[in-house]
Amino acid sequence: MRVLIVCGAGASSGFIAQRMRKAAKKQGVDLQVDARSETELEENLDGTDVLLVGPHLKYMIDEVTATAAKKGVKATLIPQKIYGSLDGEAAFQLAQELGESPAV
Repeated sequence: MRVLIVCGAGASSGFIAQRMRKAAKKQGVDLQVDARSETELEENLDGTDVLLVGPHLKYMIDEVTATAAKKGVKATLIPQKIYGSLDGEAAFQLAQELGESPAV
């Protein structure tokens, strides 16, 4: 599974991405996670299965979700509790659940 995480500058999402990789490795799951700024969204969606969006970008979630849907990518907002604590295991679980959910 390939996950793209977007936030304002890509820094916080980089920490979550690193922790998600560790969580996936512990479970024996092949996971590729990239962290990018929201300004780099469109050029990084190809080949992505799941898009996780930083909670501070909630104001633009409809636009981001629509952009992702055009590429067949499922997207959701990362809950503040997960994002704020940099909880890679919970973010990994969120990505897995979204990836397994039926397309809308």
